[in-house]
Amino acid sequence: MPVAAVNGIRLHYSDIGSGEPVVMVMGTAGSGRIWHTHQVPALKAAGYRVITFDNRGIPPTDECPEGFSVGDLVADTAGLIEHLGLGPVRLVGTSMGGYVVQELALSRPAMVRQAVLMASRGRSDPLRAALAAAELELYDSGAEVPPRYRAAVQAMQSLSPHTLGDEQAAADWLDLFDLAHRHRDHAPGIRAQMSLEPMPDRLAAYAAIRVPCHVVSFADDLLTPPQHGRELANAIPGATFDVIERAGHYGYLESPEAVNESILDFFAKAREAETGVETGGEAGRRVRL
Repeated sequence: MPVAAVNGIRLHYSDIGSGEPVVMVMGTAGSGRIWHTHQVPALKAAGYRVITFDNRGIPPTDECPEGFSVGDLVADTAGLIEHLGLGPVRLVGTSMGGYVVQELALSRPAMVRQAVLMASRGRSDPLRAALAAAELELYDSGAEVPPRYRAAVQAMQSLSPHTLGDEQAAADWLDLFDLAHRHRDHAPGIRAQMSLEPMPDRLAAYAAIRVPCHVVSFADDLLTPPQHGRELANAIPGATFDVIERAGHYGYLESPEAVNESILDFFAKAREAETGVETGGEAGRRVRL
C-alpha cells in the first residue's frame, strides 16, 4: 500500500477505481480499511475513484504519540488530496472523520465539491464530554480492563438493539471487538485521537460553510444521537439530513445498503444541481431542512 509524505508525517493510503474522486475519512481508532467492507465496493461500482487512508495515530501511518489537533488531521487530509493532484473532491467522514471533513469544508472550500457527514455533530454536550473525559482518565490510569468487558461495552454503545437482538450477529461483533481490544488497548496514537474530545461548539462557525453537505445520522446512535445530526444540518446552509433506521454509531457497517444509497443519492442529486441533467437518483430518503 502506498505511503505519502504529507504535513510532516507518513500517511498510509489506498487508491482504488477510476472516475471522479471520493476521499473517505474514518473515525476514532478506526483504520481506513473499514471502508473497504461495504462503501468502497459500492462507490467503485458506481464509477468513482475511492481514496481511503489511516489517520495519524493509526499505524502504519505515523502514530504521533506526542499528540495532535483536529487542525493537524484536516491538514493531513488536505495534504493527501494535494499529493494525489486532486480537487475539488467529494468527501465522506464518519464520527471524528465527519468533524475533520466539516473543518476542511469550512477552511478549504475550494478542495471540497460535496461532503457527507455521518454520525457527526457540531458540538459536545455534558454527557458526551463526561464520557470523553472518563475514557481518558481510564486510559491514563493504566488500569487493565479485560478486553471482553470493553468489547461488551463497545457493542452496547455502538450497535443498534436490532443488531444486538440477533444472537449470532451479536456474538460475531463481540468476537471482533474483543480481538481488536487485545491488539490496540493502550496504543499511544489512539490515546492522542481520544484527546480530541470533547469538541468545542462549532455550530456558529459552520454557518459559513458553502459546500453542499449531507448529514447522515443513525436512529439508534447513543454516542451521536440523531438530534445532534439535525442540529448540525440546521447550522450548515442548504444541508440535507437523513436518518438511517435500525443502526447505531457503526451504521455504515450495520446498514450498509441504506448508507450507500444515501451517499450515492446525494452525490447524484448534487451533480444534477450542478449540471442541470437528470441522473435518476432516488431523492425520497433525504430530508431538506
